[in-house]
Amino acid sequence: MPKAPPRAWQRMLSGRRLDLLDPTPMDIEIEDIAHGLAFVARWNGQTRGDFAYSVAEHSILVEEIHTRLQPQAPVKWRLAALLHDAPEYVIGDMISPVKAAVGPGYGELDTRLTAAIHLRFGLPAILPKTVKAAIKRADRISAWLEAVQLAGFAEAEADRFFGRPDAALVEGLTLRLRPPAEVRAEFTARHAALMAAL
Repeated sequence: MPKAPPRAWQRMLSGRRLDLLDPTPMDIEIEDIAHGLAFVARWNGQTRGDFAYSVAEHSILVEEIHTRLQPQAPVKWRLAALLHDAPEYVIGDMISPVKAAVGPGYGELDTRLTAAIHLRFGLPAILPKTVKAAIKRADRISAWLEAVQLAGFAEAEADRFFGRPDAALVEGLTLRLRPPAEVRAEFTARHAALMAAL
């Protein structure tokens, strides 16, 4: 008798069953994303403070930096910035060295999940290259801030890995460590505000 294929779906708190190999937009709920991201630690949890710096907190920051970089950008690209790491609500946040070790399978899984998430919230499955590049720039600036303020990097070391951001661009951006429930609520509220503005 042939073996049954391994289970590739995860049951979400919303009751949805998300098939990781064939995700569909109808199985994506923002509450599941916000909850998952609020409990996923950036930097493998190697940050200072009494709470992990979550992917949800990082996503809120990236959307804010993206807006500072591109104040005239359409709301849909701000939404894309907020959701740029959304697949990590089910696949976790792997640091770059682990992604390299895992190989292309991780990237393929991320791409499938990203497409389903984007379609669920009215974005194109694949973002235009210019939009993706602008979000990546905001992401790298966020990484620099996180490295210096939370992960124990000296500024010179962070400069080498992430590039030094313009001081005026990051003025007033002090990172906060908060309980997951608080971050989850802010992420959900930010998403609702952007959806309402579309």
